[in-house]
Amino acid sequence: MVNDVFELAYILLATFIVSLISFVGVVTLALKDKILNKILLILIGLSAGALMGGAFLHLLPEAVEKSTGLDVYLFVLIGFILFFLIEKVLHWRHCHKGECDVHTFHYMNLVGDSIHNFIDGLIMAASFVVSIPLGITTTIAIATHEIPQEIGDFGVLLYGGFSKKRAIMLNFVIALTAVLGGIVGYFVSNLIENIVVFILPFAAGGFIYIAATDLVPEIRKELDMKKYMATLFVFICGILIMWVTKVIFGG
Repeated sequence: MVNDVFELAYILLATFIVSLISFVGVVTLALKDKILNKILLILIGLSAGALMGGAFLHLLPEAVEKSTGLDVYLFVLIGFILFFLIEKVLHWRHCHKGECDVHTFHYMNLVGDSIHNFIDGLIMAASFVVSIPLGITTTIAIATHEIPQEIGDFGVLLYGGFSKKRAIMLNFVIALTAVLGGIVGYFVSNLIENIVVFILPFAAGGFIYIAATDLVPEIRKELDMKKYMATLFVFICGILIMWVTKVIFGG
């Protein structure tokens, strides 16, 4: 019973901390576009490495250890495919004669973010139910991805005509769906036996999809060799961070 309370406390704290990342968009207001672009590229590299490391060094080994068959790898593929479909559906834009309706898009962006954050909460909860160390490393991987994403989301809301204050508050409210996802994930993981065996590889497939199809291609677009190598270095650092947490926490 005490362990259950601690698990839920960790989940609530972790999902709330990740939700607070939504305020990072405020910082971008004080930065010039040139500096912001450099920072974003570095963050994308770090995020890609952390997600890859989280998938291959933490989630997959844990899922394989708890499973007895090939179901793990099947759910990795299912996770990859579903994240592909989710992205396609949620990034749909209402276009007419080649021109996209920005007003429609920024509301679609809010809906998409709320679902995305809810899924993040589910994944974090399932990880904490398995072990606290796995929950911490999964939270780190998700947090590194959230920083560049939240900066982009904040920009979309401003572009859509929202005031800075309203954009900040909306971004935070939407980010809080991660907490809801965490609560749902906690109770589902405890009520349905062995469901984490399926959630972990599903999450790994999602992490691999985001890193390989969304983030790494952005790195490859960089034509400046120095910037490219610097981002590659940060990408490797992201993987190393996940490896170090594996060594320290053993999760």
